[in-house]
Amino acid sequence: MTSTSVLIEPATPAVLDEVLAIEQACFSAPWTRKMLAAELSGNQFANFLIAKCYDPLSGSFAVAGYFCFWVVFEEVRLMNLAVLEPFRRQGVATKLVCTALQTGVERGASRAMLEVRESNLEAQTLYRRLGFRQTAKRSRYYNHPEEDAVLMEMTPLQVSEVCRQPGV
Repeated sequence: MTSTSVLIEPATPAVLDEVLAIEQACFSAPWTRKMLAAELSGNQFANFLIAKCYDPLSGSFAVAGYFCFWVVFEEVRLMNLAVLEPFRRQGVATKLVCTALQTGVERGASRAMLEVRESNLEAQTLYRRLGFRQTAKRSRYYNHPEEDAVLMEMTPLQVSEVCRQPGV
């Protein structure tokens, strides 16, 4: 599969079960159905995207990942990004983040921020490749297991050259 077989679209309540399954598969301390539903329908700042990947066995597209981010005035706040294991390293996460950054630019945001587990080097590499830089750490920010958070920021907000490559 290549990133050209990835469709990014807004999430709807109809995909909540699939998003919850992805959340539970990807995180040691997953958001609950209630938390996901609140972000999907009850938070005026939240944006929720899903990535659908073509499954040649079924001949259809399946939800392979999702991304929840907020646009609050001048800031894009990256909240939760998850991609199912079989679809990783195929451009899915990159395409989701690039779509969020473009949304932020279109809405006049001037910076983007996120926290990521210190051990999640793969995610940190993705964010650095897109133009984020580490600004600080938060001690014992995460639990299950307890771990520090790496704070990353992109100021000024821009859509990375990586996002302009064919297939992204």
